[in-house]
Amino acid sequence: MTAALRPVATFLLLLLCAVLLAGCGARSWHKGGVRGTRPYTVRGKTYYPLKSAKGFVEEGTASWYGPGFHGKTTANGETYNQYAMTAAHKLLPLGTRVRVTHMGNGRSIIVRINDRGPFVDDRVIDLSRAAANRLNILGPGTARVRIQSLGGVATMQENGDMTGPFYVQVGAFASRENADNLIHILSQSGKSGRLIFGSNSMWNVQVGPWPDSFGAQQQLELFRALYPGAFVVGDN
Repeated sequence: MTAALRPVATFLLLLLCAVLLAGCGARSWHKGGVRGTRPYTVRGKTYYPLKSAKGFVEEGTASWYGPGFHGKTTANGETYNQYAMTAAHKLLPLGTRVRVTHMGNGRSIIVRINDRGPFVDDRVIDLSRAAANRLNILGPGTARVRIQSLGGVATMQENGDMTGPFYVQVGAFASRENADNLIHILSQSGKSGRLIFGSNSMWNVQVGPWPDSFGAQQQLELFRALYPGAFVVGDN
């Protein structure tokens, strides 16, 4: 390299370093800087995401994140939308659908994991603003929840909703006869439903289906007037 070109090369090298450093500084701590299930390190701690979400169940404290991250990039490369039904988890594979149940008020929602976090020791999941609102934890900020994997990767619509089918579970019975009686009552009122013998060793009565999670959530509010313990389930 000639002496005349050395200053130019040095300038370009310094410019490249500045761009890279700026990118690292702008990266959200919530994102974790990774995609998929590769190990990643945040605040000096390395996390090893699960390869599969099958059978995953967890209880702990849920929190939520919203305005400060709205419009930023999530761990899977999407733009974070605080009004979509999504959440951040440290270990679950990105794209996993989970049912989150508020253990205090019994409310239940389905969200899709598209981000990493929360990186606070006593918290297990960070919900979007919309998800937190449906669980009624916007004000308190946190709540004790139960997380259960639905065992599948959700398909996302342009409006942030998840495609189904989805059902509203209105009852679970040890007796098949009792479950059949409820199915009969529902059919007389014009509601279609199904009977599933589930992993809870119970006969589960589920109404539906609806093509997306939003439609099922809307119906859930109506069913809770008669069945307070009702919740939305995906078609596993």
